[in-house]
Amino acid sequence: MAVPPEICPQCGAEVPRNARACPECGSDEQTGWSDKAHTERLGLPDEEFDYDEFIKEEFSDQNKIRPRGIRWLWWIVAILVVVVILVMAMNLFR
Repeated sequence: MAVPPEICPQCGAEVPRNARACPECGSDEQTGWSDKAHTERLGLPDEEFDYDEFIKEEFSDQNKIRPRGIRWLWWIVAILVVVVILVMAMNLFR
């Protein structure tokens, strides 16, 4: 007999250590505790996964969205913050 998983791969319920089946859904070694059930639950990519294609799609410059003209906005925000801090400091020392 194979050792049951701590969590049922079918329903997510806790499985007692020496159980032959899940107390919630009834899954057992033949119906849902196989290695395939464990790996499917992990959300791993299929065997046909093309690593080179993934790298190309993930790191190509075509997919990067770069908003233009946003830099000047951050300079204005920074200057406004400095001015507000200076005005508040001047009011404290009056």
